[in-house]
Amino acid sequence: MPTFTGNGIKLCFEQFGARSDPPLLLLHGIGCQLVQWPPTFIKGLAERGLRVICMDNRDMGLSEQLDALGQVDATAMLTAMASGQAVKAPYTLADMAADAIALLDHLGIEDAHVLGVSMGGMIAQHLAISHSERLRSLIAVMSSSGDPALPPPAPEAAAVLVTPPPATDRDSLIEYQQAMWDVIGGERYRSRTEGMGRLAADAIDRMVSPQGFARQLAAIVADGSRVERLAQVELPTLVIHGDADPLVPLAAGESIAHAIPGAELETIKDMGHDLPESLIPTLVARIGRFLHNVEANRPLSPDRIRGGLA
Repeated sequence: MPTFTGNGIKLCFEQFGARSDPPLLLLHGIGCQLVQWPPTFIKGLAERGLRVICMDNRDMGLSEQLDALGQVDATAMLTAMASGQAVKAPYTLADMAADAIALLDHLGIEDAHVLGVSMGGMIAQHLAISHSERLRSLIAVMSSSGDPALPPPAPEAAAVLVTPPPATDRDSLIEYQQAMWDVIGGERYRSRTEGMGRLAADAIDRMVSPQGFARQLAAIVADGSRVERLAQVELPTLVIHGDADPLVPLAAGESIAHAIPGAELETIKDMGHDLPESLIPTLVARIGRFLHNVEANRPLSPDRIRGGLA
């Protein structure tokens, strides 16, 4: 997979679909690598006439591991947050948004649609807030506005996210990650057979970075509320959220949709914090319709879009 140096660090990415199609940048969640996008999700988007671009966020996958920035004690950090103390992070979500801009610059892309899942949706919000001229639209999936008044994760979902694996051999790490996805994926779909838990072995075989995960978590915790800044966003926006998400409750997605003027909200029945295989056709179709409408209403856009995007 190609890498380049941008925003001062090495970043890894991959592309799918025709280079002449409208670009869609996918930003993944905490601890996730680009190989953890379900293949049918990528394929479905590309078949709708999109140039799909995936990247490994900093500190994860084949992008640069920032161990020189020091270790983060996740439990101590969350305890401090719960007691109202300020949390400092080795880097910020805004820094991660700047990584995404560096990738667009590297590829010579003037502007792109951006879809972020979970933490990736938070990074995408920073792009919309600070780099709106580089975005055609914003899609936030199972993400949050960061409003501290939002309901917390279910206790079991919060616990599994910060509980370390019992051992570090390959089989134990795969089982640990699959068990985590089974919890946060909700009760309706078993992630290790239907969701992103199926991709755990691919991720573990590619790389393991517990401290990268902790530093990304610190960036999320330290970011605070984006509600006031989101009110200034003037981009076409689609918010997608499951009504059975135990990690990031539906109210968090609703908060994004309420904060951004004109945002559309799509609630997916029985979806947890996951992309289950049986729901991917529904997700791809909804995203495709939204992007088709955005492209159709852009200046000079009709001749930039293939009929397959609808």
